Amino acid sequence: MLKPGKLKVLAGAEPPSDYIVDSQVGFLMRVAMQRHTSIFMANMIEDLTQTQFAVMAKLHEVGPCSQNHLGRLVYLDAATIKGVVDRLGLRGFISTGADPTDRRRRAVSLTEKGTQAMDAAIRIAAEISAKTLRPLTAEEQRTLTRLLKKIT
Repeated sequence: MLKPGKLKVLAGAEPPSDYIVDSQVGFLMRVAMQRHTSIFMANMIEDLTQTQFAVMAKLHEVGPCSQNHLGRLVYLDAATIKGVVDRLGLRGFISTGADPTDRRRRAVSLTEKGTQAMDAAIRIAAEISAKTLRPLTAEEQRTLTRLLKKIT
């Protein structure tokens, strides 16, 4: 039985003769992401990785929340969000404590240092996005953003 979303490859089936990797959506998305990552890493402050920035930006946006919920908001599994939170905590950008609504959960919030870093980092992130999208017209930028939201 096939799981939903899995493609079945028939044994002995010939691959399409017109398959060109440079035209494949996954390949193009990976190359675009590599370009964006290069721009991000060259411009972002505080040596923040894209994942660390996303976690801090989400906390800046929504305020304190449980670590589990924060992970879901930025599409990270439980182990990954824990590692990111721990590393950001060691750098003094976030703090954790018992969640007041459920003591089994960890509540995560930005520290004053984290808030100050995010105020600057968000301005730089806007510049990074502009640099990433610079080859596109304003209309193409809006279309790309709309289409990416549609497939995520």
